[in-house]
Amino acid sequence: MLDTFSVNVLTRSLLYAALAVTVDLLWGFTGILTFGQAAFFGAGAYATAIVLTHLGSSPAWVLAALALSVLVPMALGALVGWLSFHHGSTPLYASVISLVFPIVVTQLVYSGGEWTGSSSGLVGYDTLPLDLPGFFRLAGIFAVLVALGAWVFVRSDAGKLLVAVRDNDARCSYLGISPTRVSALLTVALAGVAGLTGFLFAQASGVVAPENTGFLFGTELVIWVALGGRGTVLGPVLGAVAIDYAGATLSGDLPFLWQLILGSAFVVVIILLPDGLAGAIRRGWTRVNARRDAAAPAVVALPAAGAAAGGAEPLLVVTGLGKRYGSLSVLDGIDLAVRPGELVSLVGPNGAGKTTLMRCLSDGTEPYQGSVQVAGRNTRGMTPERIVALGLGRKFQVASVFDSLSVADCLRLARAARDRPSPLGAAATLRLPAASLDILRLTGLDTALVTPVRLLSHGQRQALELAMVVALEPKLILLDEPTAGLTKAERTTIGTILRRLTADLGCAAVLVEHDLDFVREISTRVVVLHGGRLVLDGTVAEVVDSDLVRAVYAGAAHA
Repeated sequence: MLDTFSVNVLTRSLLYAALAVTVDLLWGFTGILTFGQAAFFGAGAYATAIVLTHLGSSPAWVLAALALSVLVPMALGALVGWLSFHHGSTPLYASVISLVFPIVVTQLVYSGGEWTGSSSGLVGYDTLPLDLPGFFRLAGIFAVLVALGAWVFVRSDAGKLLVAVRDNDARCSYLGISPTRVSALLTVALAGVAGLTGFLFAQASGVVAPENTGFLFGTELVIWVALGGRGTVLGPVLGAVAIDYAGATLSGDLPFLWQLILGSAFVVVIILLPDGLAGAIRRGWTRVNARRDAAAPAVVALPAAGAAAGGAEPLLVVTGLGKRYGSLSVLDGIDLAVRPGELVSLVGPNGAGKTTLMRCLSDGTEPYQGSVQVAGRNTRGMTPERIVALGLGRKFQVASVFDSLSVADCLRLARAARDRPSPLGAAATLRLPAASLDILRLTGLDTALVTPVRLLSHGQRQALELAMVVALEPKLILLDEPTAGLTKAERTTIGTILRRLTADLGCAAVLVEHDLDFVREISTRVVVLHGGRLVLDGTVAEVVDSDLVRAVYAGAAHA
């Protein structure tokens, strides 16, 4: 049914489609805009061509070329991941690295002399004993396998990690998940897939050139993914095949006008259809089926897990903690110890340094003076995910959850550090500690497990974040104004939960709160922070009714 020209072009287009899927996993699902997949693709293609040209094309050398086409890009991917992702890095930084990387690889190809063919590339080497239809079928099977594998993965529990990193990498860290590790490992794995695609391209085309590694090709991949629909898997496949084939057939007749048409289409889609054509179709399909999906029952088992262990030794010990921003002293000489079963409320006027103190307690990479120990370990230099592994959980003032996921997905991710998520599917059961289950029941979230988080009310989002933190089974919980914006009934529910966690389960909690009535009801101790200094530490009766606290708040109100 197809002429020789069409088969030849579609063979290339199908391989490009597989490569576009790797871009979609990075950009569409993980939020990492990358132009570097072209360099990994080119590295795999050049590794294949160099072996077959200079070393031979016997079966042993073909296998060696296959291995190198995967291993070399993966090694380069490890280097790019190490440069791009570190604690505190931003997606923009990774994108800049991906811009530079293809340029560097292209220059290495140009300077490779006869080994790489310099600007002429490599051509004329022996390839696999397949005819053109055979390579077409091979490329088609490979594209289908890559797309199917990506589709299965993104729908699995492990695949939800990509969306979580894209939505809220800070919350990932405070669930014990390293977003930098996830991003770096994904880069390495997809570099290997891109290299394997380059191996097939070198075999099918019989020629490799510097253009296969360059920034321009990487940009074309991004355009194909954007036009097809990023975050859809199928969209990039259709976009790559359609645009590459159309470009090959029209570029001869309309060499300059075709580029204008493609550029105009890209601008129009980005403005009107930011999710691409497949994304628009998916949104329409979701609206059509919304009623059916909402009525579908959620069959999720929620067995209780173990409770946090108690003990007499302090779970948190702060000694001489100080924090400065230039000449401004925010914290000065803070000494604090919190034992299992204690619920310590941290009060003080705005600007007293409460949130800064919470940040220093939960992130050892913050520059501060003094020392912080969690469960007997000094946390200086530790990233949040490492401190979480010691038994710490943190709830933020503004609910920190994953808007693109469902309630059940968020809770599964909260257990990811303990229960390794499957890359092949979603678990039929949801394992949660009894305390998390109590939160869901008290707030009605147990009947909304399949509800997207973006549809939850403010109070439900706060309850969900607390349930996620408790699902970590922490020994020590930091809570920054958990009742902010809640109704009286919701505050009562939160108070009941916190008392059970500390009094019944032996957890320790440090609570930042402005509502002194709420503090009076639930606290075992109250600590007053004013001007960056700890000015009072005692029982509820001693602190809440003290003249010093009245003076502190009266002074803040007067100021």
